[in-house]
Amino acid sequence: MEVLSSISDIKRILSEHRIKGKSIGFVPTMGALHLGHISLVKRAVSESDIVVVSIFVNPTQFNDKSDLKNYPRTPELDLKLLEKSGVHYIYMPSELEIYPEPDTRVFDFGQLDKVMEGEHRPGHFNGVAQVVSKLFDIVEPNRAYFGQKDFQQLAIIRQMVIMLKLKVEIISCPIVRESDGLAMSSRNLLLETAVRESAPLIYRTLSEARNKVKELSVKELIHWVVTNINNDTHLTVEYFTLVDCLTLQPILNWPDSESIIGCIAVRAGKIRLIDNVFFN
Repeated sequence: MEVLSSISDIKRILSEHRIKGKSIGFVPTMGALHLGHISLVKRAVSESDIVVVSIFVNPTQFNDKSDLKNYPRTPELDLKLLEKSGVHYIYMPSELEIYPEPDTRVFDFGQLDKVMEGEHRPGHFNGVAQVVSKLFDIVEPNRAYFGQKDFQQLAIIRQMVIMLKLKVEIISCPIVRESDGLAMSSRNLLLETAVRESAPLIYRTLSEARNKVKELSVKELIHWVVTNINNDTHLTVEYFTLVDCLTLQPILNWPDSESIIGCIAVRAGKIRLIDNVFFN
């Protein structure tokens, strides 16, 4: 495992592998790694000759500067966790390396980024597209691996690949959960003890909601989910919506879509958590 920080070094090294016909798998991360990230890495290792993991906290995707400041950073632990994972290269660039000058590109994703996270975090997905497109240009992977917890991000990145005509296959990997059901997230490290004890209610509620499809309308189910979670004093639902998996547009009735996903954002104490489950 080799740690690299410059664009010129990683492009040179990966070019040599590419000339030899080696396939490249890529897992972009913002660090504070957990077993969810490692599941992406293992998938990449099983499908690629060379695996690259990037660790870079991207400032342009944070609409809340305090969130950027407080985002967990554990580089030493990250490298230790990756040592035995089968990764070949860790790319840890500086902010100046990625943004030698401001990135002024504005992406038009139609309605994909106008709902859910896009509505509540203005500019977030434009920042995601900026950094991921830059990383794709640097690494030039055959495949890139993303977790389904960030389902809307996954849809945005797939659309970006189409828009920019990039030759990379986007691989979606299942959510990895703690033993109590809480979706693994770097932000879980920031949860206070009492809040952490309440947080599994999010997934328990979503799981139970799937069993209520036949008895409740879409509107009634949304109300039930929000009320059930908000009854816990440590949790406040920012949004819960049922959307079509492809368009991400909200559905009004169950027959409106053949593929429905329920997406949620919850304020758990001071920390914002997201999760999702498929409904059909």
